[in-house]
This record gives sequence, structure tokens and C-alpha cells, in this order.
Amino acid sequence: MAHLPPPEEKARAVRAMFDRISPSYDRVNRLMTFGADQRWRMALVERLGVSPADVVLDLACGTGDFVELCRARGALAVGLDFSRGMLEQAAARSGETSAWVQGDALRLPFRDGVFTVAVSGFALRNFVAIPPVLAELARVLQPGGRLGLLEVDRPRNPLVAAGHRFYFQKVVPRVGGLLADRSAYHYLPESAAYLPEEAEMVRMLREAGFHRIRKQRPMFGAIQSITAERQ
Repeated sequence: MAHLPPPEEKARAVRAMFDRISPSYDRVNRLMTFGADQRWRMALVERLGVSPADVVLDLACGTGDFVELCRARGALAVGLDFSRGMLEQAAARSGETSAWVQGDALRLPFRDGVFTVAVSGFALRNFVAIPPVLAELARVLQPGGRLGLLEVDRPRNPLVAAGHRFYFQKVVPRVGGLLADRSAYHYLPESAAYLPEEAEMVRMLREAGFHRIRKQRPMFGAIQSITAERQ
């Protein structure tokens, strides 16, 4: 885990890393996942039943994939990210600046209960701490609001796990280093170590005020797609 920053440096290091890789982020993501990352996002938006009646927060929005998908279904959507570079890419991609907010997931700059849906893609492992982020998401969601989380996961099948480990730990850093930033694409596979086990994740969600927690495992269990509802 040589590329993981010490806890006191994590926020600064993660923001700087995403600022550096923001210009190539979309291109590398699509290549690394063979375009499947967009299918996983679309499937999660469909499971959440996003509609024109919804106001959506895309937390750690990156270049705005979830915002774009939710707007295509008629929802009002806003994206928040720690990285100014990512938000600049999101604004350039969408052609507007009003939908993008720079902020800290630990202190969301929104009033209580303003959103009906919150989504976050591949960001849990980048937060300094997960429970306070979940508590903030619960705060800004109205009762009955829906939450959707996408993250990497650990496949249960030993053969799939071995192949996933090789790809994630060997191929991703090499290709990412060639196309973007070597240190960033060493960090991203290693950062899965920050993720809690399934039972611990469920406990965190419940303690934050969520119930009706459901999990699907796309890509043979290499991805986790979680939905929950604000109590």
C-alpha cells in the first residue's frame, strides 16, 4: 500500500490527484472498464426510479456522469466535488457552470431535506471517513429519499477474484500510467483497502438513518451497486 497517503494527508492528496488527472479522467475510465462504467451508472439510476419529480445530488460528481443521466430522465440535478479540476471538466462537458458546486462531503453546503435522491460513483474510498459522509447524505435527503452508491468490490469466486486482482493491481496502474498519471493509477487500486466489508457498510448505513438496503454485484462481483432509503 505504498501509494496510500497518511490519514492526515488524505484529503489534500486526493484533491491534488484528481485535479491532475481530470483532463484524461473520462477517456481512461471508459478504456479501463470497456465502457461498462456508464452501464452501471444507468442501471443504478433506473433502480432508483429517477424521474422529473426528483431533485438529485451527485456527490463526488467528477465530470458529471450521474448528473447527465439524471437530467436525461427529467430530474433537476446538481453535482458536488472536492476537485476544482473535475468541476471544470464537468462544466466544459455540459456547457454550463450553474450545476456544479465545489465542496466537502463532510460538510455539504445544502439545507436539510432538499434532495429526493443522492448518488455517488466510485468515491467512498476517497473520503477521509465514510460514516460522517453518510450522515450528511441522510441530512440533505428528505424522509423517503433514495440513495445510490457505486463502488468497486471484492469478487467472491476465487477464479474471478484472481483475475480481478491481476487486472486491478497490474494492468490498471500500467495503462493508467501510460495515459495519465502513474501515481494516481497506483493509488486507485490500492484505495480499495479503505472500503468496509459488506456487514460493516450495512451497519454504517443503518446508523446514518437508512433502511431498505439492497446490494447488487455487477461484473461478477467486482462492482457493488447499493441502494437504500432515508428513514
